[in-house]
Amino acid sequence: MVRARFCSQTGLKKGTWSPDEDQKLINYIKRHGIWNWSEMPKFADLRRSGKSCRLRWVNYLKPNIKRGNFTRDEEETILKMHEKLGNKWSAIAAVSPRENRQ
Repeated sequence: MVRARFCSQTGLKKGTWSPDEDQKLINYIKRHGIWNWSEMPKFADLRRSGKSCRLRWVNYLKPNIKRGNFTRDEEETILKMHEKLGNKWSAIAAVSPRENRQ
């Protein structure tokens, strides 16, 4: 059994998210939406930082995340945008067909 690690100064949990924590975050966002990542963990009954919650949502839990290999069209778009913008990856991601902003 893996023990949860806590930040000694703040009492916040670090490390791997449990399925229960994932579900709390999902349920809270479904019910109340995204409003302030710094405040949300308290109201969602999570002992995590706002940054940890934001990253978990954006990178793993957000329903419209498309995973897997890029299509040929997506690759071409990325290459064209990189040629135009350089290493401005957030700007490239903003025009990506994979990214459906909510």
